[in-house]
Amino acid sequence: MKKNRKFSIIRIIITTVVIIAALAGVQSQLNKNKAANQAATDEVAKKNTAVSVRTDTARMKDIDLTYTANGTFIPRQEVIIGAEVGGRVANVYVKEGDFVRPGQTLATIVGHKQNVSVANAEANLNNAKMDLERFENAFATGGVTRQQLDGVRLQFETAKNNLKSAQLAAGDIAIKTSVAGIVNSKKIEPGSYVSAGTAAFDVVNISSLKLKVNVDEKNIAGLKTGQTVDVLVSVMPDKTFSGKITFIAPKADANLNFPVEIEIPNTKNELRAGMYGSAKFGQGTTTHSLVVPRTAFVGSVSDNRVFILEDGKAVEKKVQAGRSFGNDIEVLDGLAAGDPVIISGQINIFDQTPVQAIR
Repeated sequence: MKKNRKFSIIRIIITTVVIIAALAGVQSQLNKNKAANQAATDEVAKKNTAVSVRTDTARMKDIDLTYTANGTFIPRQEVIIGAEVGGRVANVYVKEGDFVRPGQTLATIVGHKQNVSVANAEANLNNAKMDLERFENAFATGGVTRQQLDGVRLQFETAKNNLKSAQLAAGDIAIKTSVAGIVNSKKIEPGSYVSAGTAAFDVVNISSLKLKVNVDEKNIAGLKTGQTVDVLVSVMPDKTFSGKITFIAPKADANLNFPVEIEIPNTKNELRAGMYGSAKFGQGTTTHSLVVPRTAFVGSVSDNRVFILEDGKAVEKKVQAGRSFGNDIEVLDGLAAGDPVIISGQINIFDQTPVQAIR
């Protein structure tokens, strides 16, 4: 009996020891798993503090310096011709589309009043001339004084000037053009009444045309007056016209663009004022420059700020931007070839922000 009891106690002790050992093993494994999980969690948390960004590389590139600027053609000359005197239109001698030459009469105004003024001025001049002859004869015999003779002579000169003025006014009844060109519009008809200064005709000279374009500050330095430029016209894509730069504005506009005018001969009258054209500058020239994508710049290109990836952090760089070549921007200072520049995600980073490059 005592022996059986002793055996039961031993068995209980062994079972207890086994259970305790098993529990200790389980606890040890749990502790190990907890440590591993905590390490993994810490690593994930560490990675999650880095901002995901995309990068590209600053690189040297051969750049075609061809630069295209768009604009519209304007006539070499455009003149609004008006009436010099008021009156009723007697005749109109041209129609829209006619070619006219300098000095050509385009229309006339009824000049009855002007003709009467000329006749009166001629009569006054004849009287003044006869008075002057009589006084000169009288002065020779002592019949009049020098002062009286000078007064009559002054009246004669005044009559001559009045006649010239009347003749000029009579000549103003003819509406004449001062330039050669094509009548673009006719604003009067026979029988209509015009006042002095009323616009009568619009004459345009398209023997040559001017293409007005705007060139930005980074490309204007390579241009000069007299330089030959190829010009393309949208409605004639298979033809190339040659023009010369005749004007470069000395002052930029609010957008830092410089107005430039290019004159193109139009001997065959193929071009028309108002057409859309493109000027190509710098053809056949290239440069080997350091460039980065336009998206590398924080804000606008003019802010001259980019971020590079360095030791897992975003490092802000102040650069000097040069010319624009489509999606590439020339960098004159602040970067070196091979620098990894951040091209997306800049909105979420500052200088020294931890970052992680993604594809």
